[in-house]
Formats: sequence, C-alpha cells, structure tokens
Amino acid sequence: MPTSPAYLTIAADLRAAIVSGELPAGAKLPSESGLMRQYDVSRTVAKWAIAVLKGEGIVEGRAGSGVYVRDTKRLVRHAQARDLRTGDGPTSPFARDAARAGQQGTWEHESRHARADEKIAARLGLESGASVMRTAYRFLADGEPIQLSTSYEPLALTGGTPVEWPEEGSALGVVARMDAIGVRVNEVVERVSLRAATADEVEALNLPARTFVHTIERTYTAGGRPVETADIVLPGGRYDLVYRLPID
Repeated sequence: MPTSPAYLTIAADLRAAIVSGELPAGAKLPSESGLMRQYDVSRTVAKWAIAVLKGEGIVEGRAGSGVYVRDTKRLVRHAQARDLRTGDGPTSPFARDAARAGQQGTWEHESRHARADEKIAARLGLESGASVMRTAYRFLADGEPIQLSTSYEPLALTGGTPVEWPEEGSALGVVARMDAIGVRVNEVVERVSLRAATADEVEALNLPARTFVHTIERTYTAGGRPVETADIVLPGGRYDLVYRLPID
C-alpha cells in the first residue's frame, strides 16, 4: 500500500496527541527544529505538517513564541441523530450541530436550476441532463468557514412546490422539507473518504495549500427513490464524525 507523505504522518501524530489530551489546549507544539530531528525530515516538511494543523483550526502561531494548541470546540456530526424527526422546530441539522458545540451556525447559499451530469443523474436515478435544483452552501461556526456542500434535488419531485427553493420556505433540512410535501424520507446513505483539498476549497475554507479534507457523498431516499444527493466537504480537524448503527 502507498505510504502517506511525511508531513501528513507528522500532522497525524500531532493531531492524535491533541485529541487524546496529551497536548492540551494551550500546550506548545514541538518546534520545527524539534520535528526535523524527531522525524528526520527537512524544515519544509515540518512547516507543511504544522500548516495542516493550522488550516484545521486546532493550533495557532504566536509571533516570536511558537505554535500552540487552540482552545476550540470540535463540531460533532451525529450522522444518525441529526436527521431524526424530533419536533425541535424549523432549525437546520447544521444549526443544531453548532448549537451543541456552543457555537452559532450560519450559512451562505446559492440555488439555481441546472442539468444533472452523468454522475449526479446516476445518483438520483435520473436520465443525464434531467432538471435539478443545485444549491451550493458554505457553512460557518461563529463566523469561521467549516463546511462546504453542494446538493442536488430532482425538479420532477420538488418543482412548483413550496420547497422547490431549499432556503425559501419555513422548513429547513432535507427531511423536514420533504415531509412538507408528503414525501417521507426513510434512508440516508453516506460514503466518507479523504482526499487533498482543491484550490477552490482551500480558498473557501481558509485552508493551507497542502491539506486534506473529509468528503461525504450523501443520498437521501424515500421508499427507495433518491430525493436528494450532496457532496459535503469538511476540514478534518474541525469535526468528529460519529456513526451510530442499529444492529438487528
């Protein structure tokens, strides 16, 4: 199997020490020179490793002093519980995630009619070129960009209904919106992977150039029919992804 670049190995070791509490909030990270000696790498590699953690928002540099662990709260994304019909009112799943972490969740969005390309059409069970609602989101926690998402919904399902435009009705979130038009979502499938951030993602999420992101390919279905699919991008150091699965 291919090995990870040295700077990602170093970043992973430091991240693990931070998450475990070995390096608590306020602790000083090893210096670049210390990392060079410990891992037998160049100064550039040591810089890249620290840059990854800075981009994830879990460490910060202090001029003339060094790099320190930030006192930050990671958002916990409970993949199962976040979409349950709880009767909590018209709040979005992301807003609830942020609130549980003691942060204010806000988001920017842009919706437009589009044509599904071959990949999106396959995920939605449509013909290539079918009409869809495409919505691009940037989510922020306490004003800091923390998540990107691009979602697609078949206009054959939502077109002309009160939920055609995802952010214009009183219901927020896919499950609540589909409930509002009598479509009962009963399954969501998420495929999680890790890859290098693109240039656009680096800019939108204020990440360093060389960093990795978690991606989630998510599809909601109602009675086996796909009703929404989305590509979600998360900086790894700002999220815990929790999956609780029932066992029959």
